[in-house]
Amino acid sequence: MRKQSSLENISKSVEANSRLKIGSSEHDRYQINNVNYKKTLIYNAPYLFTCDKNDKLKILENHSIAINNGIIKSVAPAKKTIPKGFDIVYDASKRGGIVVTPGLINTHAHIHMYLLRSAMMLDEGESIDETIAAMARWQKFDTDEDHTIACIGDITEQQKHGITTTLTHGPNFSAVEEATRATNHVCVNAVSAISNSRPDNTPEAAEKYLKQKNTFSIPAISLHYLYKAPDEVLKKIKKLQKKYKALLTFHMAESEYVSGKTVEAHGRRETGVLKKYGLLNSQSLASHVLHVTDKEIAELAKSKVGIAHLPTSNLIHKSGTFKFWDFEAAGAFPRLSLGTDSVVSKNRLDILTEAYQTRVTHLYRKTVKFSSLFKMMTANGARVLNMKDRGKIIAGHKADICFWKLKDRGCIPYDKDNPVTLLGNIITHGGRYVRDLMINGKFVIKDRKHVLIDESKLLEEIQKAHISIRKRIG
Repeated sequence: MRKQSSLENISKSVEANSRLKIGSSEHDRYQINNVNYKKTLIYNAPYLFTCDKNDKLKILENHSIAINNGIIKSVAPAKKTIPKGFDIVYDASKRGGIVVTPGLINTHAHIHMYLLRSAMMLDEGESIDETIAAMARWQKFDTDEDHTIACIGDITEQQKHGITTTLTHGPNFSAVEEATRATNHVCVNAVSAISNSRPDNTPEAAEKYLKQKNTFSIPAISLHYLYKAPDEVLKKIKKLQKKYKALLTFHMAESEYVSGKTVEAHGRRETGVLKKYGLLNSQSLASHVLHVTDKEIAELAKSKVGIAHLPTSNLIHKSGTFKFWDFEAAGAFPRLSLGTDSVVSKNRLDILTEAYQTRVTHLYRKTVKFSSLFKMMTANGARVLNMKDRGKIIAGHKADICFWKLKDRGCIPYDKDNPVTLLGNIITHGGRYVRDLMINGKFVIKDRKHVLIDESKLLEEIQKAHISIRKRIG
């Protein structure tokens, strides 16, 4: 585990500089009446994009959001004057206005790999299989301290791009737990039951985390590839999934090599392996899912397995093309989500560019609508992570909210008579930082600055840790 003093150093200086202050200025969107705030009003947002309880896209104009103890209490047309009785009032109508969306959801990440940025020239590799072998060599030199600083670096980058919830899988539960506490991030912490770099990772070790009470992150189970898990391990994982109602995530059919190795190890394809061990269910989340047959697509859709689509990673690693329209035709769309993968598989850790890459990648048959892409980033992501109270801005849901500046080159120009064009702009010209970000009713980013982490000191720590690994590798 990373030394506590280092984390305190990253957090303390920001706490001194970023503490919320009573009052506001003429130009400030924040009116702060109580620094220990519970009741918050997001007042008069010019545009609010969300899905309703029936998953239909709603575009609300000039609406306010009332929040209490991190829960959305109401979404209603803005009153002419700002209501009283709130600890914080965020005036979303000021200075050109704010576009409000739910926090974005990332269903596939490897946040402990953040220090591998610049570690390999992946564009010169021949295949994903070569890349994975190179990553495993690097990861042998990672320490717990490296993992924690990497996780904080990865999460804060995601947050600046509007991501409020992430599923990550890797070898180190404690590093993710510490990082999510430091950043107030919502994280499904899927610890490897079998690891490329840590032989001590077993189903028994994973169960220790599933048993824990009051963890900040949400314990889950991960496998890198199904072919690496022998029969006895898969049987144990099924028992854990059933006993703890835990999510299981894994890479599936990412390359023809992996598909072949699965048949070699288990005598059947990956869908058949999942079915044999009772893992073909809504508690399973498969990533990539490229080299599958029509019959397998139908079976995956029927069983409601979650799918994390990773178009950029698939393209960079020359892995193959996801059969988007075949999955949609099979009825799987409500369980199609998006993920960033890791820094060795993507240029920057944001979901908006994944949405745009999805649109571009699958033009071969027709066009993925902006409303569909929006659902994949929000409501669908929450669904596959079994989070019924996230992914939407509706009463009763957790207050995970993105604030995008309307008077911005990523938004303007748009058609006021058809505001879905504004959503199209945000996706098409995405990758920009959020103006503000709220998670569980608390501001994590304010005026584009992280409230909890000193990013300057964090970057220094990241660079030191990266160079240290290079030296250890030699």
